[in-house]
Amino acid sequence: MSDAPVHRIDRAAFAADPYPDLARMRAEAPIAFVPELGATLITRRDDIYTQEKRIEVFSSYQPEGLMTRLMGENMMRKDGAAHQEERRIVFPALSPRTVRDHWARRFRAACAAVLDELAPRGEADLVADFAIPVSGAALCAITGLENMSPARMDAVSQAMIDGCANYAGDAAVEARCHAATAEIDAHITDRMAELARSPDASVLSVQMQAGLNEASTRANVKLVISGGQNEPRDAIAGTAWALLAHPEALPRVRSGGASWAQAFEEYARLVAPIGMSPRRVARLDTVAGVTFEPEDRVFLMFSSANRDEAYFTDPDRYDIRRDTGPALTFGAGPHFCLGAAAARALITEVALPMLFDRLDGLVLAGEVPFHGWAFRGPLRVPVHWQA
Repeated sequence: MSDAPVHRIDRAAFAADPYPDLARMRAEAPIAFVPELGATLITRRDDIYTQEKRIEVFSSYQPEGLMTRLMGENMMRKDGAAHQEERRIVFPALSPRTVRDHWARRFRAACAAVLDELAPRGEADLVADFAIPVSGAALCAITGLENMSPARMDAVSQAMIDGCANYAGDAAVEARCHAATAEIDAHITDRMAELARSPDASVLSVQMQAGLNEASTRANVKLVISGGQNEPRDAIAGTAWALLAHPEALPRVRSGGASWAQAFEEYARLVAPIGMSPRRVARLDTVAGVTFEPEDRVFLMFSSANRDEAYFTDPDRYDIRRDTGPALTFGAGPHFCLGAAAARALITEVALPMLFDRLDGLVLAGEVPFHGWAFRGPLRVPVHWQA
């Protein structure tokens, strides 16, 4: 393991609120070994920004890592030419042009259908009743798994991200993850013959059209599901919470003084839906006086970078006027999130404006608890409105 200073955490407290521990690490030991996670955490924004690009040391290739063992070796767990080739193959399904010309209308239709059902009720949980079905329907379309319901898409995604963050080795969590990946594989198999006859713009179809081997194709579909559901889901519900919980924010958007995109980017800075990215140390190296040994496990803590006091004044506060340019919400290196354009379009061009336009007088109606450190979001966002 690295010779970094040791910082101990309470697992439950870290999952409930990781930010106090991360702030102490930034201040006292910005590169620290956390025994409870079996990893060395890099917590300052500049260190993460620089080291993420040094793939010859901090490698995404992790053949024994949780994601690879549970989901297969996807492009996120490859570096260099292998990563770039698969990224090139998948890109047409997620490019800004494809999002604009193909997926945006599907996003709007899904969101409208959910709001048609919600509007007469007058109350809801924005996580379960809005964000899950909207993001789930979008992901069913993007992946090509339109034979899966939005609810099941959310369930299998959650099971996989729980598995990928299962550093405690909980056998029940691992079993749920294996069941989820088997369910996804069954749906992929069910769709492959049809997509071979009638190709479309989906992630599954473009890989099949490019002739990518089946193991990588399946692993990349699972990758898109693992990040493409929880991040939009949590960001839709979380940004809605932020706008409702901070009285100055929503009027500023409605008056044109700020945009839905600014509301989302500041929420994602404050509560990074994807809080970290793991790396494997490929060779002996020293960073900021810390020596890393080959095969060390390293976590690049995006959630910590996004609250780095060197870049963000009063970083624990939601401020819709803030310059979020230095934030690393989608990463910064060669593994910058390929689905960023789709996520931004779904959240800022469709879900948020349609939600606040359709549900008149929307207000919070109870406590909004948050949970998670590797992946973080609200567990529920109770609201009511004038039906």
